[in-house]
Amino acid sequence: MKTYKKNYIGKGKKVATLDIVKITCKLEDLQNFAYCYKDGVEEYVTFEVAKMKKPDNFGRDYTVYVQTEEEAEDEAPKKGKDKAPAARTGKPSQKEKAKSTM
Repeated sequence: MKTYKKNYIGKGKKVATLDIVKITCKLEDLQNFAYCYKDGVEEYVTFEVAKMKKPDNFGRDYTVYVQTEEEAEDEAPKKGKDKAPAARTGKPSQKEKAKSTM
């Protein structure tokens, strides 16, 4: 099964008087995710910018990440139902009563 992993490469902050977000990334991090498109000469980096729920300690309120596709191991099929077992009340269930009389 394929999953996507977020690789965080930077953070940013909204410019006070403009509708612009200023982002800072390390060049080394960007180069790790660079890829060639068509001609193989020019390199590109595709990344996503998302607003954080709350600013960090430095006032940065945007995060930047590159998603990579990964192959995840399939979980073994579970036996039975996915529901959690009922809470025990201390009283035997109908099945338990039937088993004890056999």
